[in-house]
Amino acid sequence: MTEPVSLYVHWPYCARICPYCDFNVTRDRGQAIQRTLFDAILTDLRTQAEAIGPRRLASVFFGGGTPSLLPPEWVADLVAEARRLFPAAEPIEITLEANPTDAEIGRYRAFHQTGINRLSLGVQSLDDDALKFLGRNHSAAEARRGIETAQGAFGRVSLDLIYALPGQSAEAWRKALTDAAALGVEHISPYQLTIESGTAFGRAVRRKLWAPPDEETAEAFYFATQDTLERSGFEAYEVSNHARGPAARSQHNVLIWEGVDYIGVGPGAHGRLTKAGIRHATTALSDLKTYIARVNETGTGHDSEALNAIEAQEEAAMLGLRLIEGLDLARTPDLGLGTRAAPLIADGFMAIDGNRLRATAKGRVVLDRLLFELLS
Repeated sequence: MTEPVSLYVHWPYCARICPYCDFNVTRDRGQAIQRTLFDAILTDLRTQAEAIGPRRLASVFFGGGTPSLLPPEWVADLVAEARRLFPAAEPIEITLEANPTDAEIGRYRAFHQTGINRLSLGVQSLDDDALKFLGRNHSAAEARRGIETAQGAFGRVSLDLIYALPGQSAEAWRKALTDAAALGVEHISPYQLTIESGTAFGRAVRRKLWAPPDEETAEAFYFATQDTLERSGFEAYEVSNHARGPAARSQHNVLIWEGVDYIGVGPGAHGRLTKAGIRHATTALSDLKTYIARVNETGTGHDSEALNAIEAQEEAAMLGLRLIEGLDLARTPDLGLGTRAAPLIADGFMAIDGNRLRATAKGRVVLDRLLFELLS
């Protein structure tokens, strides 16, 4: 059987730029360049497919940006091309990120007809004041309407939620999570509000207009998240992802964390591809016009860098340890992680089950720190 490959498609346009967002996005003003960009993405996909040879498609994820702003017929064309390039006998997960605005809600069923079978909704909150603070362009009522419509069209629906907002209490967050879980979705991705330097929120914090929670408060929010969702029937299968059992997990993301190759197309998209036994990191040019020009010139908008064995194994450790099952140490034979982790195991931050190293509940809240200690 041919080796699997996943596909990530980055569509950079958004109706508005959220004040916390540091992704590679641009304001959607109906630019004529959008069709040119989409054609460049298709060309980039074909070129990368030719470079890696026969593979079977494992999953597709449309992210951004707001890919639900794409015309459904364009999405259908890209899904069909991905399936042509990488035939797959079995059903695969195809996810689209969307927002619950009235304009986008009306297109959900059209997207389902293109082959999309899982919708990831950027709800962020079910409270109008919080949505206003976060710069979202939908209301709480639209969010609930969008969730209901999405469930009717897709069945498989995930919600993104943001917590640790200024003035928010852990108890208020528990109630918000409980309310969201009661809506019947299969997957919830709760993210602590992080402050990135180049964003509007980053500038506001530097001007001391408000401050993010301290470390102790953030930790209390994290444990409140785990406890509340567990009580509501959601398993924390990854640091920031919770599902109603294994079948509800994001198959695309799990494949990436487990080290399956993936192609990234679109401005700023990343990928990981194995060629002649060597893992390569690919990074697309982030500027839209520069990306298009590079694709027109060379067939791809990416730069590629070969990873040495240690770099590839360190990346495997950083990804694998995010999962609740942990990392199969066979993926990192040269790092000696079993020995390096001994002090962290003794302190209750990590555990070894057979040949798998994993972070405990105590360790998951400080996973970045554990990774620094393991890989320094």
